[in-house]
Amino acid sequence: MAIANPLIVFAIGLVAVIALLVWLKLPAVIGLVVASFIVGAATASVPIGDVPEEIAAGFGDTMVGIGIPILMAAVIGKGMMESGAAERIVRSFQSVTGEDRSYLALWGSSSALSIPVFFENVFYLMAPLARSMRARTGRDYALFLCVVGAGAATTHVFVPPTPGPLAVAGELGDAVDLGAMMLGGVLVAVPTAAVSGILYGKWINSQLDDIPLRETMGSTAEEVHEMADRPASTLPGMFEALLPILLTVVLVATNTTVDFMVDLAADGVSPFAGIQGPLESFAPVASFIGDPNFALTVAALAAAVTYLRVREISQEIWTDELVESLKSGAHIAAITASGGAFGGLLAASGIGEYITDLVTVGSGGGVMVLVSAWLIAAAIRIAQGSATVAMITTAGIMAPQVPDLAVHPVYLALIIGAGGNIFSWFNDSGFWMVKEIGGLTQAETLKIWTALTTIISVTGFLIIVTVASVLPLS
Repeated sequence: MAIANPLIVFAIGLVAVIALLVWLKLPAVIGLVVASFIVGAATASVPIGDVPEEIAAGFGDTMVGIGIPILMAAVIGKGMMESGAAERIVRSFQSVTGEDRSYLALWGSSSALSIPVFFENVFYLMAPLARSMRARTGRDYALFLCVVGAGAATTHVFVPPTPGPLAVAGELGDAVDLGAMMLGGVLVAVPTAAVSGILYGKWINSQLDDIPLRETMGSTAEEVHEMADRPASTLPGMFEALLPILLTVVLVATNTTVDFMVDLAADGVSPFAGIQGPLESFAPVASFIGDPNFALTVAALAAAVTYLRVREISQEIWTDELVESLKSGAHIAAITASGGAFGGLLAASGIGEYITDLVTVGSGGGVMVLVSAWLIAAAIRIAQGSATVAMITTAGIMAPQVPDLAVHPVYLALIIGAGGNIFSWFNDSGFWMVKEIGGLTQAETLKIWTALTTIISVTGFLIIVTVASVLPLS
């Protein structure tokens, strides 16, 4: 019998995914697909005959966004690890920061990269560096993953022109100035990333038994350790080592920057209004070269060519090794898409709308509006998995409150981002991406990634509410 109450359906989905993945220990792809069928059969919001199609659509929609990037990221990871490019970058980091503070280089790099580049792409690029750093130091892998995740995730939800904050600003209207939101986002993101990535990262690193390097992205632990012991003369130069990262950042940032400038020109902002025509003409080219599918493919070719040049292997062996990395990437993509399908079925049950009806938006236009916005975004995120969906949905709900706000609208936009980042778990495709690319167990991912996203959310909430109470700027 189909159930009309989405909250009960959500509870059924939660029990199902825990039973299948944790108790029965089914492979993640199978467990998530079976859990999706259970949710689909339980909910009255989706006709029973449409459930398989809904699951396939959710799987496909996720795969559209992550399929090619994950496959190319697998090649990038293989190329950078096997050629010694990742090792070269790590050694350069450590020569500047020292081995004991090398995590600061990962934190700074991931924070800077994720402003123009999407979170997922940053994690693809930084994971090989974290693995190489773990092999070189022999410790602190949980800390390395925390600083990478915190740096990328905080800018992902707080700082335009990344899509989530940009969409929230658009939903809230002209009252949210993008320049002010960028400044406010950075001011919130930096301390939030320090608390979640460094302080929590050091604590959880001390609590977990040292996490070993496991085979992932076509790279075994033995290969990574062997590379850490190679003499510097056998490694590629710094520019060649960085080339896959530089290509990705430059190409994606070109599209992000041009889109941003086109929007400013359309709004009549000087001096961009004077070059609106040329900007709009170049926008399709920027969209092509800056699409992650294209950008990561170019980066993968660069990493693969460096691998072939440095290792001096036959092209047949080189091809076989790249194919093996693609097999690894395909498995990661399948797991990630299955998580997207599970989250999609929960969303189709109507849980997002149900939650927003439960939460009463505060009146008076002050801090209680910020609290309400955070609660709505957090609840939607936990229920259906997508941070971006939670942020955009909440922004649409809160937009009518903007004219009556007793605090600056940027606070509202930022606190929506904080709420939307909370508690990434089994229904979030990002959870599975971090688990598989990081080479973690489910328990390790919950302790590192799920806890990290929750700390980011709560810390951001506390900072924004405190500052808004002291300096409302209305």
